[in-house]
Amino acid sequence: MNKNEIEMMGDSHISGATETPLRADAFEKSDDAKIERIQHHFSEIMKELGLDLTDDSLSGTPYRVAKMYVKELFYGLNPKNRPKVSTFDNKYEYQKILVEQNITIDSACEHHFLPIVGNAHVGYIPKDKVVGLSKLNRLVDYYAHRPQVQERLCLQILRDLQKTLGTEDVIVVVNAKHLCVSSRGIKDKSSFTTTVEFGGQFADPMIRKEFFDMVSFQLD
Repeated sequence: MNKNEIEMMGDSHISGATETPLRADAFEKSDDAKIERIQHHFSEIMKELGLDLTDDSLSGTPYRVAKMYVKELFYGLNPKNRPKVSTFDNKYEYQKILVEQNITIDSACEHHFLPIVGNAHVGYIPKDKVVGLSKLNRLVDYYAHRPQVQERLCLQILRDLQKTLGTEDVIVVVNAKHLCVSSRGIKDKSSFTTTVEFGGQFADPMIRKEFFDMVSFQLD
């Protein structure tokens, strides 16, 4: 792509696929090897910016950034890090909506590698299985910790839970601020983005409304 095409793409929240685009050799290197390479390249970026890496405050920055990328911000890229989402038999025969709301979203946009921060609200109607509530938080956190597009994030959480729970009756709402909007470009500090994905019984507007009422969230 030329520079104009890159600029246009960078301001569009589009996703080419539901799965995060990864190279076939994405996990052939160890984490330590990746950190070493990223440290080198980030040092070069800092030098190009004119920063003095001999300064005590800056000398450790390339390593800190590299470790942060591999071990913290983007740990969700590696499927080995997916949390174990234990399910249990629905012995209570609970058949109403179950909601975990205000789950923290701490992600990064794949266009600028700037933070996406906000909350997710996840609901499902149990059939044969239920899941421990903290596991919903862990699953959201896992998918958030990779370079993301918010639409894809919603879909990844939804489809994983549908498969795990053995039901299509799942809904996911994400409300988030994008620093690529607030700190560059238009520099709008107050706007946020909302995405919604759902399946099964949540295709019924009345059931969706019940969910939105439960999380005190309304769509026009």
